[in-house]
Amino acid sequence: MKYRRTLTCGLVAAVAAGGIWAGMSVSEAATTGLAVRGGAPYIYTPVSGSKDPVKVMQATGVKAFTIAFILNKGTCTPTWDSGTLNDSSKQKMINAIRGAGGDVVVSFGGYSGNKLGNSCSNETKLAAAYQKVIDLYKLKAIDIDLEAGEVSQSKKVLKALKIVKQKNAGISTILTLGTGKNGLEGDEAGIPGQAAAIGSPVDNWTIMPFDFSDNDSSLDHGKATVSASEGLHKQLKSALGGSDASIYAKQGISSMNGQTDSNGNVTVANFKTMLAYVQQHGLTRFTYWELSRDTSNLDYTKVIGKFQG
Repeated sequence: MKYRRTLTCGLVAAVAAGGIWAGMSVSEAATTGLAVRGGAPYIYTPVSGSKDPVKVMQATGVKAFTIAFILNKGTCTPTWDSGTLNDSSKQKMINAIRGAGGDVVVSFGGYSGNKLGNSCSNETKLAAAYQKVIDLYKLKAIDIDLEAGEVSQSKKVLKALKIVKQKNAGISTILTLGTGKNGLEGDEAGIPGQAAAIGSPVDNWTIMPFDFSDNDSSLDHGKATVSASEGLHKQLKSALGGSDASIYAKQGISSMNGQTDSNGNVTVANFKTMLAYVQQHGLTRFTYWELSRDTSNLDYTKVIGKFQG
């Protein structure tokens, strides 16, 4: 399968449940929550016609965005795929989002390009590369969009995330993975076990349930997404242990608004099905690829904006 890219109720309940914010005070959880709770649509700045995120926030209630992608330049050197790491236009956009009361997640990896996980020779160097971005943009959350050739580097990535969590109190780590209709498949299926073996440094496991291999244009992506998420739930519970509530609190969904890369179409109605599911079960991330693809009325983003945690 090929994939492209890739929150819930009650801050006090989330802390008590031992999810992403376990061990943090309620005030700390609220500050971090802007970056990872509620809807956080991806923004891919090289796409022409990208919408003004501040205006989107005002129109939809969305409080956060996921900015993509950090790749590698040279040897184990982080850079935006559309420019240098210290990109004034990215900083300006991030400042504007934060100035409007929101926050951002920065995403590493994606479907194509030279990945840090492949270039950095070990987990220490990879963690240092992640750290450069965390420090520069003062991040409270990072997303590792683990796709294509970087999936083979999953053990190194997980070990690097463990180092990141040790060095950054309260930071949230998100791992975004491709999925089949019944959960993680192929090499991705073994990653929860790899994480468990080193103390589970992933706070949120987000799936990308859209580019399914059967290329079915009639597929109901709402139902298929629920099926995929329930499959992930069983896999995470088997690998990590814990209650159903604690596992759901580690899960997320990253869909695609409209036409997928295969033969499918994810509708606004499908998004509403996903919204009901994440609210009912207490998932902690709900996002999509990608903001510029939304309609002029921001129909998809308005659904995402209803998920505020």
